[in-house]
Amino acid sequence: MKPENPILIQGVTLKNLIRHPDDRGYFEELIRVNDPFFKEGFGQLSHSFMKKNVLKAWHIHKTQIDWWYVPHGDLLVGLYDNRKDSKTYRVTNIFKLGEHFDSVILKIPAGVAHGCKVISETSELFYVTSSIYNPSEEGRIPPEDPTIGFDWNRDF
Repeated sequence: MKPENPILIQGVTLKNLIRHPDDRGYFEELIRVNDPFFKEGFGQLSHSFMKKNVLKAWHIHKTQIDWWYVPHGDLLVGLYDNRKDSKTYRVTNIFKLGEHFDSVILKIPAGVAHGCKVISETSELFYVTSSIYNPSEEGRIPPEDPTIGFDWNRDF
């Protein structure tokens, strides 16, 4: 899966997953401790269940990395590079993650604002973070922030 913007934000990575189906269902390996994609390491595993049209944006971390996986339902995901020293400063990426799209894990670097909107009846997001929850690490930006200029209600 590629973002809808042809320029991928620096440090954002998509890991395509290999699904092994059989008559019982399927098996899919997500992350290994020795996976270069996961070199920053494990801090916490979290789960979010959301209902249709729920919008969670914008969220940003000072140093924490996130890895997102959507096993059920579908999410519209927006990323905005807020790092002034980045080659992709102020670039926006849009992804659609979930059961009706390519099976991937999305790696979101520190300093990249991220948000999601549920585009199915319900959706579940499992995410690993590189550190445990720390309120001083957390940042919020309003969904309608004019600097980002992202319209969560437009037709994607």
